[in-house]
Amino acid sequence: MPANKRVVVTGMGVVSSIGIGKDEFWQNLIAGKSGISEVERFDTSVFPTHRAGEVKGFKAEDFMPQTVGKLIGRGSQMAIAATKLALEDGKVDLKKTGGGYIGLIIGTTMGESPSIEMIDKYWLQKGEDDIYKSNVVNFPVYNLSDNVAHFFGLSTYNYVIPTACAAGNYSIGFAFDLIRSGKKDMFIAGGADPLSRLAFTGFNRLFAMAGERCQPFDKNRKGMMLGEGGAMLVIESLDSAMSRGAKIYAEILGYGLSCDAFNMTIPSEKGVAKVMEKAIKNAGIKKSDVGYVSAHGTGTGPNDKTESAAVKDVFGELAPKIPVSSIKSMLGHTMGTASALEAISCCLAICDSVVPPTMNYETPDPECDIDCVPNKSRKKEVHVALNNSYAFGGNNACVVFRKYKN
Repeated sequence: MPANKRVVVTGMGVVSSIGIGKDEFWQNLIAGKSGISEVERFDTSVFPTHRAGEVKGFKAEDFMPQTVGKLIGRGSQMAIAATKLALEDGKVDLKKTGGGYIGLIIGTTMGESPSIEMIDKYWLQKGEDDIYKSNVVNFPVYNLSDNVAHFFGLSTYNYVIPTACAAGNYSIGFAFDLIRSGKKDMFIAGGADPLSRLAFTGFNRLFAMAGERCQPFDKNRKGMMLGEGGAMLVIESLDSAMSRGAKIYAEILGYGLSCDAFNMTIPSEKGVAKVMEKAIKNAGIKKSDVGYVSAHGTGTGPNDKTESAAVKDVFGELAPKIPVSSIKSMLGHTMGTASALEAISCCLAICDSVVPPTMNYETPDPECDIDCVPNKSRKKEVHVALNNSYAFGGNNACVVFRKYKN
């Protein structure tokens, strides 16, 4: 692996409940705006909770012909929209580069889960002969990357990484590896997940959902809230970025992975600490270099307690000086999109010297005694940011971003 192959972020596209496009997303994020609202996609009357981070203003026809949008699922629609926004933001001209120049990696948790719901619905109501072909075709999880690749004519590397809530970070890390090793000079990488009744049912059955709001690190936190969206990044070699005069948002220094195999739904303090330690080591930085940690921060009791303890384990006496915030307090948990959105947040925090807040914080918890940037964004020079993500089954990932230096 050539040591001089530097990897940078040059474009970002966002579809979220607080904004479409990176600029609207970022301004609302640092303003502490909530994207949580009453769910309109499906009937929630049989559930104990009724709110989520649903993307209300998204229209597929703004990004693709109606003939295309009608044939694909909402997850693919949001992935295409986020990819288009990222390519435009990165000023990537597909006519010049060609589809063979750019690879594609998308992380997801549920894939096109609404298609699964429709198959079940028609099967139960009318029998298997009345299941719509379009729902069957959209069912496989690989459709996310297939649909994006087909729409943009990307004819090279094409992957879906389904490592649940850490999938966005996994896709960014994989793109980093392939660029560093010289396999490809540019990738579109990130995540996409639509809001689904299936996920809503599952997390309610786990008694993991808050009713009104998500309160990460607060003593009285009541659980997570679901969200949806798409987030894609243009990631390329520094040589590629320099050759086309691209704006560089941040440099990716490395990442860490761990699988703690501790509990299906509860993270392990040892596993979470290990993934940060590995990321720091692989990035070749000192712990004192870290100026911000984007927390996984779901708002559940076990997650926030475990993550706070792991941050203190890793950083020791430095921990109280490092801001650790959770943007899920505003977006809800967007599943496979979450760490991709948080990666974009890290890059913009580095660019603008602003750390986004953890909203809805009211009562300090002695077991979460970290600086969670409560309720108001903070002006702060950030040279290095860590992006934490953890998934069911113990799949943990942490990506390290640094302010670009020529």
